[in-house]
Amino acid sequence: MATRDVASIICQPLGRGVTRSKRRALQWKRKAAESGEANACLQLARNMYLDLPYAREIGHVSEVAGVATSAGLMEGHDVPPDVLIGVVHWLRKGGWPDSIKCALDQLRTETLEGAEYCRNEGCREKGLLKEFKVCPQCKTARYCGDACQKQDWTTGGHKVKCGKAVI
Repeated sequence: MATRDVASIICQPLGRGVTRSKRRALQWKRKAAESGEANACLQLARNMYLDLPYAREIGHVSEVAGVATSAGLMEGHDVPPDVLIGVVHWLRKGGWPDSIKCALDQLRTETLEGAEYCRNEGCREKGLLKEFKVCPQCKTARYCGDACQKQDWTTGGHKVKCGKAVI
């Protein structure tokens, strides 16, 4: 199966509905990452770093040839060394070998300061990922509050996309 085919499977609904399993969705993401899909590699590395459910378990790499993490690269990251090695592995596999330090610093900043996770277009609310509410139906869209969720449902197009996303 070509890389493009795996990526399209991840983003499109299956015949009898969509999977509601985060574990299964991450397994598909890992398959896409293993085939070299750059976006899947970056998402898997990010999910591992942020310690999202099942990400460290599924993204774990037991033996990584050529991945050496220097003390300078690991400095300031409150992530276990084996997880950091896995994150570096997926970043390199995704085609970011020269900007790994920059990517790790960005992930660290996102972890400490938060980011704009609200799916409602125009909302610039920053916070930690765990502070944002998850859409109860698709479990992928996140919102800073009820007002943003309602606005995105009625005028932002989430109502149309909601049942179609693979988690």
